[in-house]
Amino acid sequence: MRKVRIIIAGMGVQGAKRLAAAGPDAVATVDPATDGVDYRDVRDVPLTDYDAALLCIPDEAKIELLEYLLDAGKHVLVEKPVLSVDDDDLIRLAALAEKTGTVCYTAYNHRFEPHFMRMADLIKSGRLGKIYALRMFYGNGTARLVRDSAWRDQGAGVLPDLGSHLLDTLRFWLGQGFDARFRVRGAYRHENRSFDHVVIDTADGLAIQLEMTMLSWRNHHTTDIFAEHGSAHIESLCKWGPSTFTHRTRILPSGRPPEEAVTLVQADPTWDLEYAHFKELCAEAPGTNSLANDLWINRTLRDLAAQAGVHDMVREGTDV
Repeated sequence: MRKVRIIIAGMGVQGAKRLAAAGPDAVATVDPATDGVDYRDVRDVPLTDYDAALLCIPDEAKIELLEYLLDAGKHVLVEKPVLSVDDDDLIRLAALAEKTGTVCYTAYNHRFEPHFMRMADLIKSGRLGKIYALRMFYGNGTARLVRDSAWRDQGAGVLPDLGSHLLDTLRFWLGQGFDARFRVRGAYRHENRSFDHVVIDTADGLAIQLEMTMLSWRNHHTTDIFAEHGSAHIESLCKWGPSTFTHRTRILPSGRPPEEAVTLVQADPTWDLEYAHFKELCAEAPGTNSLANDLWINRTLRDLAAQAGVHDMVREGTDV
């Protein structure tokens, strides 16, 4: 695979991980405030110096910078979520990526968790049969970091931050045609001005419950899927320590099911795997974009935020 010249914009925690994954492909770093970077603004980087950009920047800056880069014919990996106040921005960006033959890829790196891929394969195989219910919990302990941030503690808080991961995971597992209307069961501000704990579910059809929180002092994830022929479960992620995948096969009419369990203890593989996937897209599928998925996630999050009384996830202040 030929070398792709990469710039990384936003040198926080995620930017550092993206820089490590890019390795020798990285030709410049960009950040308006961090010491030791090459440029303060992406628009200062000569367009002849790079082929693609990795954007690890605040939500409110993404649309404008995506438009600049795609219009200039640059491939882009942008950290999730890509939010807008209406559909027009995302529709315009999708058309621009198609026109310029550029890759616009929104990074949901949990798709590259080994057990998330294992779950996708199990569902696709049909061994579970009809899925009846699915519930996910996703928590981290960032409440105080968010509260102390100059820009993060606003809008709908944890809903777009972690909820976007869970919504994307549903489509990864159930297919890009998956659609459902969600409702807010609880939206709480325990420590922050924005929401730090939210629970949502579906009103009909497949029973889905998603819970997200910034108050889980040890990062944690669980998935439980209950289906016609058995169940499947995930406990934690590789990036946080031991991660276990369990598949149980139903016994009729009832009884303790046999189970297959796989526990992994390994370094986080997701950043390298996702970067390799992005490079493959750049080489093999120019014009590819994930903005249709972003559009669905954006609409769903906007609806949920409005149900909770927040009408602008990106820019709205904290007094809601």
